Amino acid sequence: MSDVKPMVFVVDDDVSVREALGLLIESAGWRPELFACGSEFLARPRVIAPSCLVLDVVLPDLNGCDLQALLADRADMPIIFISGHDDVTTTVRAMKAGAVEFFPKPFADHAIVCAIRNAIDRSCAALADAAETSALREGYARLSPREREVMALVVSGRLNKQVGSELGISEITVKAHRGKMMRKMNAGSICDLVRMASRLSPATSTRR
Repeated sequence: MSDVKPMVFVVDDDVSVREALGLLIESAGWRPELFACGSEFLARPRVIAPSCLVLDVVLPDLNGCDLQALLADRADMPIIFISGHDDVTTTVRAMKAGAVEFFPKPFADHAIVCAIRNAIDRSCAALADAAETSALREGYARLSPREREVMALVVSGRLNKQVGSELGISEITVKAHRGKMMRKMNAGSICDLVRMASRLSPATSTRR
């Protein structure tokens, strides 16, 4: 992912603003993609790369806050709002919904470049987090039903002897299942396993 050039999407119906932002984004070393309305942007296939969205509030089809709501599941694409209207209510709504910045027009180039850089850092962190969670889910999917039972009891603090007693198997068998489970989950310690189980919850909560 580190060798992928970050993408900055701009949705604004003002062609002069779009083009100016495109040049600014390109000069900062990112890849701009420009759209005149929300529907144009929604028609673009989702990209899995560091990115952010610079979004105007007033658009010809749906307003920026409505578009933001449609993108609520895109934690990997932070949103920076720009607006030619000084509307406190809209600003509050956008920020409460997760926007990272809100700039009135005209805005200073250095300020929006800084905001974009911070947004892309957030995007990178979100993508890394999603990749780690995906790897954990894949590891958990490889566990046998018995290994999942052992994992749930181990992360709840049970010792091998207690796990064996609860599952009706020998302590040696518990150790064998536990070793396989730790390898499949790529867990180096019980602390690692507890952290993994916490991220996978409620999938790992198969036993109380």
